[in-house]
Amino acid sequence: MSRNTIIVSIIWLALAGGLYYLMDGILNPNKLSGLGNKEEVVLRRGADGHYRAEALINGQRVDVLVDTGATGVAISQRIADKLGLTSRNAIMTSTANGDTVAYMTRLGSVKIGGVEAKDVAAVIAPGLDGDVLLGMSFLGRMDVRLFQGNMTIKQVE
Repeated sequence: MSRNTIIVSIIWLALAGGLYYLMDGILNPNKLSGLGNKEEVVLRRGADGHYRAEALINGQRVDVLVDTGATGVAISQRIADKLGLTSRNAIMTSTANGDTVAYMTRLGSVKIGGVEAKDVAAVIAPGLDGDVLLGMSFLGRMDVRLFQGNMTIKQVE
C-alpha cells in the first residue's frame, strides 16, 4: 500500500467519524454527560420529533424514549437481560400494535440528569423494538412541561 493511499484512507476515516459524531448529536441530543445533576432537566426534541435521552436504570446507562402518552415504563427483553430483571407475572397489554403479553417488574431507580424516582413500576415487553419507553409510571411523579421543542422534567417528590 502506498503512502498516499494510507493518507487518503485516514482522511476518509476521520471524515466518517466526524459525520457520525455530528449526526449522533442531532439525533440524540440528550446525552447523560450534558444533562447535569440538578433536580430539573431540560430535554431537547430530536430531529425525528421525539424526546430521547440517556438515563440510568438501576445505575446502568440505557437509551430511553420519553413518552408522555405511555402509561408506564416498558423495557425490551435485551435491556431487561442487561439489567438482570426478572418477572413471574404475565399480563396482557394493549399497544399501538395490538394486544401482547408483557411481564411486570419493578425498577430500583430511574434517573435522568438529577431527576430520580425509586421503585418504579415497569413491564418487560419482549416484542419492543427500541430499548426503553419511559412513560407515566416515571413521569407521573414529576412536573413535566413541553414548550418550544423542549421538555422540562422537574423533581417534585
